[in-house]
This record gives sequence, C-alpha cells and structure tokens, in this order.
Amino acid sequence: MKSYWSLLILCLLATSTFGQLREASDLESVPRDGIYNKSTVASKQMLTYDHLREADVFWEKRVWRVIDVREKMNKHFTYPNAPFIKVLLDAATKGDISVYSAMDDKFSYKLADGEAANIGVTIDTIIILDPITLRETEKIVRNELNWEDVKRFRIKEVWYIDEETSTMKVRIIGIAPLVEVRDDNDDFRYEQPLFWLYYPELRTVLNNKEVVNPVNDANPMSWDNIFEMRYFSSYVYKESNVQDRRLQDHKTGLDILLEAKKVEKAIFEFEEDIWSK
Repeated sequence: MKSYWSLLILCLLATSTFGQLREASDLESVPRDGIYNKSTVASKQMLTYDHLREADVFWEKRVWRVIDVREKMNKHFTYPNAPFIKVLLDAATKGDISVYSAMDDKFSYKLADGEAANIGVTIDTIIILDPITLRETEKIVRNELNWEDVKRFRIKEVWYIDEETSTMKVRIIGIAPLVEVRDDNDDFRYEQPLFWLYYPELRTVLNNKEVVNPVNDANPMSWDNIFEMRYFSSYVYKESNVQDRRLQDHKTGLDILLEAKKVEKAIFEFEEDIWSK
C-alpha cells in the first residue's frame, strides 16, 4: 500500500511539472512583435512636480481648454490599438484612479466603484420576433461606450508665475472626456463631460501607457510626456472671471476662437510685461 501511494505522488508531481514546462514552452513560442524587447515606457520613472508654496506664486490664471481629437496634431488620441479614452476608462473601471462626477469640475463628488464601472454604458430594450411562433419577446441590451464617439476632451489647468525661478509655468488639474447629447431625431443638442479625473493622480497611470510616436518608433512616449510636453493642439474654452461665464456665453461663431486667442495672448504678454519693467 505504501508503494502505491508513493507511485501516485510521483505521478502527480510529474504531471504538474510537465504542465508547467508546457506552459513555459507555449510562452516562449509566442513570436516577438519586433526586433528587441521594449521596456522603456513600462519601466520609466515619473518626474514628480517640484514642491510649490503659496508664497512662491506671484500670479496665476485658471484656464479651461478643449482638445479636439479630429485635429491633425491630435491623431495619437485616436490610435485604434490604444485610444486615449480607453486608457482612461480602463483605469476608471479597474479602480486604478478615483473618478469624479460631471456635476461640476471641482472634484466635489467621488463616484463609487459600481458607478465607475458603468460609465458610458446605456441600456436598451429591443423586441425580438420569433419567426416560428411569431411571439414577441423583450431583450435588454447593454451598450458599451464606443471610443469613436468621444471626439473631444476638456482639460482644466492653472498658469502661474513661479517667483522663485522667475518663470511662467502650467499645471493640468483635471481631464474630462466629452460626449454629445442628441435628441430623439438624432440631432445634436449640446456636449457634456462624461466624468472628471484628477490629473495629478492620473499621472501615475499615464506615465506607463505608451503612445505611438508618428516620427520614430524607437523613441516611444508616454501619455504623461504628451501632456507635460504640451504635444497637443487645443483652444481656450473658458478663463476664470468674476461672472464665471464661458466664452460662448458672450461670443458667437468665429468670435469665440478670436476671443480664445486673446486669452492666450494676454497670458504670455503678462509675463513679458512683468520682466520688461
């Protein structure tokens, strides 16, 4: 009996070892998609912000911008294999980052895990007709958000003059994907944020997410590089003001873009005027 149990244990050990070797062999047999193993982005360390004291900020201006992914310079936001909205949704649904309600842009209300998992999901009820019995039955369909439906992103940022270094700098505070709201006739009504993400926290996720480099595949960039290097095209949607109004609340058509240019110009001219005096 003792020899029987010993033989059984040896067989189990041999089976387990064979299974592990087979799994390792299967992994090794997977072809490498490239000519070398890439680990630059996945292992890179994030550059943290310098400590900033209130006394160091001589001047600041809060600005809201819109990034339209249909612009030529923003095509990397819609790279089919890894669109930017998918990076955000994956981080949100997995709980890698806190997600805030779109009720305001002050990060006032944090969504629960269940709410975050259902971001962008719509529920439809369809009628299915049985071709044999001709009976109608209702079926509930869950529709996930299509990344192609997210055409624009809103970012909230602060421009400030660091008195310690005597330089104009900018830091992004939040990012929100925008979705279109349409009526029953599928006519566009307005655009609204889907949710808000706190950018300083989001940086830890973006730092290790690779972005396609249109110029050089051997020099991959991360999403953190994209935003910190300002490698995107955008326009001003709103600036801080005593009436808390958007540019479109008092301008129309082409005048909105002209006013946005004025806001940007005023920021840079303010810096020049200070150091020229």
